[in-house]
Amino acid sequence: MTLNRRSIQKAGWYGLLSGIFLAIFFKVIEQSTHLKVYTLLLNVDYIPIINRYHFPEMIEVAFHLVISILLSITLAFALHIQHVTLRKNAILWCTIACLLIGLLLFPTTAFSNRTPSITSIPSLLYWLAGHALYGFMLGCLFARERESN
Repeated sequence: MTLNRRSIQKAGWYGLLSGIFLAIFFKVIEQSTHLKVYTLLLNVDYIPIINRYHFPEMIEVAFHLVISILLSITLAFALHIQHVTLRKNAILWCTIACLLIGLLLFPTTAFSNRTPSITSIPSLLYWLAGHALYGFMLGCLFARERESN
């Protein structure tokens, strides 16, 4: 797969779709379990200057989607640089990368009193499951453009 303007635009759309999926997934989890994983997804309490303001939910979702789009484009570049050409490798690569990102982001919950406790194992497990599914979805979307196997 070559990396051109069209493939970068596609990566942006993939990030938007996957980001919407992740937001809905966490919103459903939070509403059904009362574990604040959706709140954590939208949390900006750990970002200087921005953390001084209270944003409406839709603006926080927009922040999340911008990050998702940028991450997806970054992953497209990484897949290209690493010469990931097989479908199963693209799926695995994206799933692992997003799972690791989720693992690295979970400790930011310690910077807010609105998010789950850092010791909440159920929250951590839902958080990691959501990020693994997000990565799997991104990987599947990227895999559509690659060889089979």
